[in-house]
Amino acid sequence: MRAAVYHNNRDVRLTDMPVPAIGPGEALLRIEASGICGSDVVEWYRVRKAPLVLGHEVAGVIEAVGQGVTKFVPGDRVVAAHHVPCNTCRACLRGHHSTCDTLRTTTFDPGGFCERVRLPAINVDRGVFRLPDELSFDEGTFAEPLACVIRAQRIARIRAGDSVLVLGAGLAGLLHLKLAAALGAGRLLATDVLESRRAAALRCGADAVFDGRDDVPRLVRSANEGRGADVVVVCAAQETVYRQAFQSVDRGGTILVFALPEPGVEVPAPLFDLWRDGVTITSSYAGPPRETREALELLRARRVRVEDMISHRLPLAETPRGFALVADGRECLKVIIRPQE
Repeated sequence: MRAAVYHNNRDVRLTDMPVPAIGPGEALLRIEASGICGSDVVEWYRVRKAPLVLGHEVAGVIEAVGQGVTKFVPGDRVVAAHHVPCNTCRACLRGHHSTCDTLRTTTFDPGGFCERVRLPAINVDRGVFRLPDELSFDEGTFAEPLACVIRAQRIARIRAGDSVLVLGAGLAGLLHLKLAAALGAGRLLATDVLESRRAAALRCGADAVFDGRDDVPRLVRSANEGRGADVVVVCAAQETVYRQAFQSVDRGGTILVFALPEPGVEVPAPLFDLWRDGVTITSSYAGPPRETREALELLRARRVRVEDMISHRLPLAETPRGFALVADGRECLKVIIRPQE
């Protein structure tokens, strides 16, 4: 089969490799669509593991199942999660699935940017979900990122009527806007340094958008009846963005860290001000099975629509171009790779 092997953002090579063999409890998935995630182009995070086949936002068709598999049969349309929790450890039982050791070590073989992947038995058992007939494979690739956003907003306790500020209007930030709108949030605000993404934020439900290089805290208050935002979602990991978050949150509000910060980066925090104003700082990572099911239902019911977010659909041979587009960020929103084309 063909696979796109990642070496760095500017070096993604189309390679032939054997179709992985499946064992008992496992399944072989023919990938029809695989989304390029923003985390796929975070080089400090990816290069240290290269070369490898990336891709974890996948939808496709079960092509074969191993002995003992009864939940799925060849021909089933599904989406699959690459990270799955054990559901039995202390972390899982306390609802902290993203800190589960099993979740942090499970994955596909070899990865989503190829024609077929082996789904390990634990993934088949708790990380494979039927794709509703109403959804295309392309839409199915949003189940994983939307699940991550659902979990994050649950942790941040966004309530109906809350004002929400999204700092960074990339794909994740836009999904935060769409989900917040679907769940009944009040005034939605967003920032980005790119004009194209600010325009996308308006299309995705933002009531007002600002250039991230401007005086964001002042602009937020001018657009929000003199108050900061009830919830600030950090979707860009620069230090300046964190300072904007500290200065833009309302008293009693919440700052949700959603972006991928580089290890070792330290950001000075005005602890006295945060303490005095009763501000909560929290974070979220991954989307456990519960949230994936919710994501699929939101997509099926069209409460969150994602077709308008897909800017490029590319065959597997053009995966290098896809990585270049996402790494640059100026000419794309969501890039979908279609390995069977």
